[in-house]
Amino acid sequence: MPMLQDDKERKDFQGLGIVQPLLDRITELGFVKPTPIQFKAIPIATGGEDVVGIAQTGSGKTLSFAIPMIQDVGASKKMGLVLLPTRELAVQVEEVFKKIAGPFGLRTSILIGGTNINPQIRELRNKPHIIVATPGRLIDHVEQKNISLANVGMLVLDEADRMLDMGFAPQLNRILSFMSKDRQTMLFSATMPEKIAAIAQQYMRSPLRIEVARPGTTAAKIEQEVFIVHKDDKMDLLERLLNEHDGSVLVFSRTKHGAKKIALKIRQMGHSADELHSNRSQNQRQKALKGFENGKFRVMVATDIAARGIDVEHLALVINFDLPSQTDDYTHRIGRTGRAGREGKAISFASPEEKGDIGHIQQLINIVLPIKSSSGEKMESVTTSTGRQVTTLSGAKRKGGGGGGGRGSSRQGGGNARRGPSNYRRSGRGR
Repeated sequence: MPMLQDDKERKDFQGLGIVQPLLDRITELGFVKPTPIQFKAIPIATGGEDVVGIAQTGSGKTLSFAIPMIQDVGASKKMGLVLLPTRELAVQVEEVFKKIAGPFGLRTSILIGGTNINPQIRELRNKPHIIVATPGRLIDHVEQKNISLANVGMLVLDEADRMLDMGFAPQLNRILSFMSKDRQTMLFSATMPEKIAAIAQQYMRSPLRIEVARPGTTAAKIEQEVFIVHKDDKMDLLERLLNEHDGSVLVFSRTKHGAKKIALKIRQMGHSADELHSNRSQNQRQKALKGFENGKFRVMVATDIAARGIDVEHLALVINFDLPSQTDDYTHRIGRTGRAGREGKAISFASPEEKGDIGHIQQLINIVLPIKSSSGEKMESVTTSTGRQVTTLSGAKRKGGGGGGGRGSSRQGGGNARRGPSNYRRSGRGR
């Protein structure tokens, strides 16, 4: 769908239904031009309607729901609740809320596992206006009667597809049962599997769906390539790439034991590195993230627990030392670079036996990936047997992929926003 003229000329956050004091605050923080998802979601949300937002990782979703929630909470005196799949994401989202909402006297509280529950209980006694939580710990507090969700006026389900992948569906259903149906709900997801469509139909009020990129679409400015390399040669290739590229690097391992081993090897190569995986305590994970963000560590080695939990400005390179176990996680991994329209690079290692997995990734992202040997020589592209069209990195078409182009739709800010269950047909590659 072609972008309307208003989309192309959007220069600032004026005209999106944001009250002036909040506009002044986000300008102070350096937010000048809204991203496509912000431009489309904010006016619908500030208008009080339910929203289903489909957008790739790194597209600026947090501000899309933070601004409407802060505005609603300040006016209605009801509570705001944001649910996320991982502790790391929760920490980052709460930091955004604190920066924007703090000057208005709005208190936030973060409820996540892996940390002492008693400080959280004390915070809840102070009646915070906005809660940012992971599902399991929130249920713990509800069951202990530390908090009631009856006064939630706006609910946000962020990274909803990831929450379902991690097995949170029963917890989400319980949490939703604790809340009044008289609330506004916003759901954000990178993909649109049938389970999310079911949640939208059951728990949302005629939501408007906005989509700024086809599910599975990767950021346009991320340069991607694949090296075909035998397992025993991966470490040598990694060392060469770390020496060839400047800047911070995020390396993904399929297992936590692999992440620990890779991080050790990288330190032995002479690079500063830390690791992020489920065997580390919450305190260790936070220290690792802070060290990576402030440049103490040049390299972070992580499992998929961090695929949507790391938000580092100007991350130069993502390396998939191992391909992800779930194809959809490819987009979330490489989406750590090239954020908010910046340029980035992603390199994946694949064994000769994993060419079929590369084909599946190409179907997901609708791109034919450049293939190289471990020595850097160009190899023949990987094709699949679907016979459908995919886009090469030069923009031409060739056989062997799947999927269509991206769309952007909303009643305000360009395109068509559509209501009701008909919006929730399976879109892209679900899980």
